[in-house]
Amino acid sequence: MDHAATTYMDPVVKKAMDAFFIENFGNPSAVYEEGRIAKKALSDARLSVAHSLGAQPDEIIFTGGGTQGDNLAVLGCARHASKMLRAGAVPHIITSKIEHHAVLHAFEELENEGFDVDYINVDKEGIIDLEQFKEKLRPETILVSVMLANNEIGTIQPVAEIAKIIRNFSKKLQATSYKLQASFLHTDAVQAPSYMDLNVLKLGVDLMTLNGSKIYGPKGVGALYIKRGTKLQSLFYGGRQERGISPGTENVPGTIGFAKALELVQKNREKESARLLKLRDYFIEGIMKNISDTVLNGSPDKRLPNNVNVSFLGVEGESVILYLDAKGVACSTGSACSSDNLQVSHVVRALKRPYEYAHGSVRFTLGKRTKKEDIDYVLKVLPDIIKKLRIMSAI
Repeated sequence: MDHAATTYMDPVVKKAMDAFFIENFGNPSAVYEEGRIAKKALSDARLSVAHSLGAQPDEIIFTGGGTQGDNLAVLGCARHASKMLRAGAVPHIITSKIEHHAVLHAFEELENEGFDVDYINVDKEGIIDLEQFKEKLRPETILVSVMLANNEIGTIQPVAEIAKIIRNFSKKLQATSYKLQASFLHTDAVQAPSYMDLNVLKLGVDLMTLNGSKIYGPKGVGALYIKRGTKLQSLFYGGRQERGISPGTENVPGTIGFAKALELVQKNREKESARLLKLRDYFIEGIMKNISDTVLNGSPDKRLPNNVNVSFLGVEGESVILYLDAKGVACSTGSACSSDNLQVSHVVRALKRPYEYAHGSVRFTLGKRTKKEDIDYVLKVLPDIIKKLRIMSAI
């Protein structure tokens, strides 16, 4: 029940990778046969990912996963674009308050470097405040980063509409005497591929981050879409692999596996989404019916079909996780009660709900192997766990 954290590898994906561990182990930069075989496989993987996104192969670079992709996109784009501003202008960047920490911490780093940052609010369902976003845009805005689907509450953001707002703002400025600098749009789409259309032209994004471990592919590998004309300052130095943006000997088996995984989830997303949507709603209904003082976090309809995030008032989320673990159920929480300083989900807190809502939040995320019987089992053991914890709790 924690497929948002990671997924198992699809056997079809593993089979596609197998030949490139021992038999075809060559370095793609080598000119001899082993290298040429590896290079072609890498090129084929790039072509496959580009096809899945409606992009061109030269707009795809392979990365070490979602965090690296987010950092490359945010830090690389912002730092390069800031050099293009007029002398004396302070670079301005925008993100939402519910982004993954891979984005938020990158924004915090840029803030430390002197960038002006705006963190946009979300409403009670976790949807970004578009009116506030419009108000915050300015001529010095060089980068906007808003995730496509939230990793904690599953809320789907109106990324295409955000792209349209940016374009309209740019057109308005072009009618003035002000020399406009490019404003780039990045989206963290790590949680979205199994359930959403990732066509970058429809979304209107300049940068998109993807991750293999969330889509039944290998861990430690992902991709970053970089629209033609979008320049990044590399965070790493070395060879010219991946256009010099992500240098180092390529992870050929990993990229092959990632491309195959992306191809499979995109091919099956409509059918799988419909199946999981029924299970998700059945699960939510069962929780709400059988456990009092429970609140659904996020939008009831504008959310991923596999995401169920609820707050059990009067208990600690981490305690729920541990008790469920003892019953053979794996799920997660936004709180980190074992840390030196008690921290709760910044996402649930951003919904403008009291502290205890975030304190008792638990996330269940369904996957390809999830059956109704699994949900029935959780619905059987969960009410007694919550009842016991509420009796024990000092909250």
